[in-house]
Amino acid sequence: MAVTLVLVVGPLLLGLAGLLSSRRAAADPTSSAAPWDWSLTAKSVLLYTLSFNLTFFVQEFFLVLSKALTPGLRATLYHNNHRWEGGNPLASLMQGTGATAIFLAGITCAFLLARGAGRSITSRLFLIWMTYNGFMQSLPQVIIGAVEPENDVGMAMNYLHFGAALKTAAAFIALVLIPLVGLSLTGSFLGLAQDSAQTASARARIRFVFLAATLPAMTAILLIIPFRVPRSWIEVALVPVVVTGTGISWLQFGAWRVSATAKARPGGISEMYLLGAVLILFLVFQLVLRPGIHFY
Repeated sequence: MAVTLVLVVGPLLLGLAGLLSSRRAAADPTSSAAPWDWSLTAKSVLLYTLSFNLTFFVQEFFLVLSKALTPGLRATLYHNNHRWEGGNPLASLMQGTGATAIFLAGITCAFLLARGAGRSITSRLFLIWMTYNGFMQSLPQVIIGAVEPENDVGMAMNYLHFGAALKTAAAFIALVLIPLVGLSLTGSFLGLAQDSAQTASARARIRFVFLAATLPAMTAILLIIPFRVPRSWIEVALVPVVVTGTGISWLQFGAWRVSATAKARPGGISEMYLLGAVLILFLVFQLVLRPGIHFY
């Protein structure tokens, strides 16, 4: 019930209020849509693809590294998973290191954003999506781990002897953080606008966030799937869909009421260079990581 309220009902109610607000703004004859730069959308698609896969790699790498440093365990890193051989009671605890690592990565990128790092549009957008994925790939694992003992975080919770009350508290904290992260990043997205007309009204802000964040993130799912094959469709497609949908609804539906944060400067890496980075990362995933790298 709590998950439904936070991830479905809450964003929908906020979005309904925004829809009513944008309709009132549309009645204003001075309100008009500013021209849109589609290169920002293209960059956002590519940077979301990069940040999703880099974050997932960081998670799996630290899951493997922690086991490689544990006596009796021999781990192997893959492009979409990891496995280990041997035995050690600490293995269950080590299952929580991946989510911990990307959660800390999200905190680090959020701190850099707050400090004004990444002044160009490209670098700021990369930090925004790294922050998003750091939190949205880790927080849902806490919620799932509270009810599913075989989940990675669930195994770590059981090792630490988390009772039902403590698991529930951890899940509620994670649930509260999801909308807070989504709404805070909305302001960062609005700060990418180079024309004040793009964020001048509720309707304009809704449109800007949709074209700069929501549409690119949804489109990027199609690019992320090839990174993850072959595996079951749940791991290949459902994971990026869940990660994207978990926070993007709050980010989008809260756009009408959020103010822009510090403005980003124009410029940065072109779409062609970003596309090249995506292709290189794809080759690394499929040619280097897919066969498996042994950490023993």
